[in-house]
Amino acid sequence: MKVAVAKYLIGAPRSFAEFADKQARWLGEAKRAGAELAVLPEYLALELGASFGAATQGDLHASLIAIQTYHDAWRELYGLLARELRMHVVAGSFLLDNGRGRYRNRSYAFAPDGGVLWQDKLQLTGFEKRAAVIEGGDALRVFALGETRAAIAVCYDIEFPLPVRAQCEAGARVLIAPSCTDTEAGATRVRVGCLARALENRCFVAQAVTAGDAAWSPALDTNTGEAAIYAPMDVGLPADGIVASTRGDQAWAVADLDFAALDASRAQAQVANDRDWAGQGAPAIERAALMEWG
Repeated sequence: MKVAVAKYLIGAPRSFAEFADKQARWLGEAKRAGAELAVLPEYLALELGASFGAATQGDLHASLIAIQTYHDAWRELYGLLARELRMHVVAGSFLLDNGRGRYRNRSYAFAPDGGVLWQDKLQLTGFEKRAAVIEGGDALRVFALGETRAAIAVCYDIEFPLPVRAQCEAGARVLIAPSCTDTEAGATRVRVGCLARALENRCFVAQAVTAGDAAWSPALDTNTGEAAIYAPMDVGLPADGIVASTRGDQAWAVADLDFAALDASRAQAQVANDRDWAGQGAPAIERAALMEWG
């Protein structure tokens, strides 16, 4: 399976039509690179805030209210592109009103046969908590991706081992991580989370990122990091865990996911975190005891 993850340059579209043209160009480039799955970054829908006036652009709450008018068109756009390009598309995330003035950070996936599903972000960052109108999701999903299974962990969620472990125990072999970070420390945290989840679960992780500056937006103002595809660091796989990564102005990192090599690494494993996971639950080591000096 060939996967493309975006280092997506945030712009300032003046209309939904302009935004749609940009998505067609970007995803068309991924398709020309041979991608069967293309991953776009978290908060992608907030780029549409630029299509409203300055007062709305600069106010997160006003932007969230305004972009709801695009939700149906958003779904139609990516559904159409997935069908036309014959490619699975994870369209970053859309902050969706739950009907009570609070928003779910929802990552949609679109299939070339017209299917659509989603995963809501579970854990909230400090920024999302301070916004006071964003809520975490309450369900964990796994889905078929061709002949394998996949799951989505939105940005901060990839830093938590137990929900991701549950997805992998349900059969996920590819974890998809749409992300958006505004500091080098944030980018490092997500990268380390991706590497750790790949190591623990013996799976691939596909991370997309936002790039560039958007001074008009309180959420997309500054963006850092590189898009990358990760694997466990073991026999037959990259020693540093990085299968592919963007550099500089590169828009997509693209790689073939070698599931045969993944399976072979399990049989020849130098370490077997995935198989040895249960050992953490031994009664004698579930809690640490305070020792007195003798």
